[in-house]
Amino acid sequence: MTRYADIPKPIRSGIVVVAPDTGIPQRIIVLQFNPDTLERSIAPQSAGDSGDTGSGGTGSGDRNEALRLKGPAQETWKFTAEIDATDQLEIAAPDGIHPQLAALEMLVQPTTAQLRAASRLAQNGTIEISPIEMPLTLFTWGSKRVMPVRLTELSVNESAFDVNLNPIRASLSIGMKILTVSDLPAGHRGADLYMAHLAQKERLAAGRGGSLGALGLPGVDVLSGRG
Repeated sequence: MTRYADIPKPIRSGIVVVAPDTGIPQRIIVLQFNPDTLERSIAPQSAGDSGDTGSGGTGSGDRNEALRLKGPAQETWKFTAEIDATDQLEIAAPDGIHPQLAALEMLVQPTTAQLRAASRLAQNGTIEISPIEMPLTLFTWGSKRVMPVRLTELSVNESAFDVNLNPIRASLSIGMKILTVSDLPAGHRGADLYMAHLAQKERLAAGRGGSLGALGLPGVDVLSGRG
């Protein structure tokens, strides 16, 4: 008999909602299937991208700032996730995939308790009501990518239903922005988690390097700019 006990179980990507003050997970959303592709966009925050300074040149900013950064790069992720109740027949699903969809949708919705609290403040004549703060949301893609995020897009395409019209299959387009120390207040748990994520990138970047010979350059002298 062939045994498959030694085959490692695949790690799933997912979303963890944690309390910012304690770091205790409040909700864990495990994606049923890992997305086949990830679209990542990274935009540097360059200090010199402020437009022409009027000096008569054609540059796009202060030349003294050309190599300076104002802060961490702005990074966004996009991917498509699939949810299919028919692939989990061993799990009872009287509501179809409503619970999975609701858990994702609540990442961008205030709770009824928060809305009622804001309504009470308005009724009591509070002049200024602060925007509702959502819990800290983390996206995980293996142990090397754990980062604070804000969902910027959630598009749901429901494609199959049971006899009670509960959705049983859906495709979700999810967009998210990585939150950096530029987005979060100092001392916020999310800012600490972003710094840990950035430190992980630094360790990975330091682990592999090339050689000048591979670039066809004879030595470091060619980089001095003196021929």
